[in-house]
Amino acid sequence: MAQNLYGPGVRMGNWNEDVYLEEELMKDFLAKRDKGQLLIQRNRRLKENLLRPMQLSISEDGYIRYGDKVMLVNPDHPETEADLFLGGDLSLCMTPDEIKAHLSDEIEVPCGLSAAQTKIPVGRNTFTILCAAGEVIGQVLRYGQNFRLGIAGGFADRMLYLSSDHRTLMKSSKRSWLQEVYLTYEDSCLNCWQAAFPDPQLRLEYEGFPVLANAKILINHCHTNRGLVAHRHLFLSTNFGKEAEVAAHTYLDSHRVEKPKNHWMLVTGNPRKDSSTMLDLPKPPAEDTRVLEPVAEAGARNAPGAHACTRPM
Repeated sequence: MAQNLYGPGVRMGNWNEDVYLEEELMKDFLAKRDKGQLLIQRNRRLKENLLRPMQLSISEDGYIRYGDKVMLVNPDHPETEADLFLGGDLSLCMTPDEIKAHLSDEIEVPCGLSAAQTKIPVGRNTFTILCAAGEVIGQVLRYGQNFRLGIAGGFADRMLYLSSDHRTLMKSSKRSWLQEVYLTYEDSCLNCWQAAFPDPQLRLEYEGFPVLANAKILINHCHTNRGLVAHRHLFLSTNFGKEAEVAAHTYLDSHRVEKPKNHWMLVTGNPRKDSSTMLDLPKPPAEDTRVLEPVAEAGARNAPGAHACTRPM
């Protein structure tokens, strides 16, 4: 009677080669883990840098200066051209490509941007006002003066510049197909910008005046004369959730005035708290409200049925 020489634990086929491959794969995995080259390690390290808390500059006189660290915020406004849009204040953020971020520890350029619903200064939304033509660090930034916007992304040894160039068939924004805005390491005329007063009737009068911090301005690209814009109705899917597209395009209404989607604020830090911005401060009552308050009080005193008050002797 023939005896069965094979048991249930016996490997069939090229078992020696299979064992060798499993051992090699395990060695390769352990080597990459020790060097920090696994995809999950790279992704975690990149997010730690981009979400690292940052400290914004504090403006003592209310003006923006070269060297200040600020957030670029598109103020909240109702979107009348679309039913679905991102509400609230949107801050300009760097958004690295998901696939390229997994393949390298370095931030691949050109790096994309987006507008996100966040008011917390972190590595991906904290920009530095840089000199463009011989200005001195600490000098006041003025309307019509060239400047650059640099961002480190939470890294200590690198600086990317906010840039833009004319639209081509091969290079444009992802959703609107307008002029693209991106980040690059190259220092050139393509990353020069200017601040303009939002009211066109007072724009020439404000030319040369200091730029106010936390006030609405226009940010125009010098090379193409296009305004920085946040498309609240065009969504981008990023590692950080749903965000809005950012491009370079000037939108004008029927009165030839730039629309709110072209308005930006250079937000500085709040001296009361280390981790907050000036956006966290309660807004003071408007001037017209202050004027109407005494009128309303006088009307309430003269209203029928109001009781007259007498000063005690």
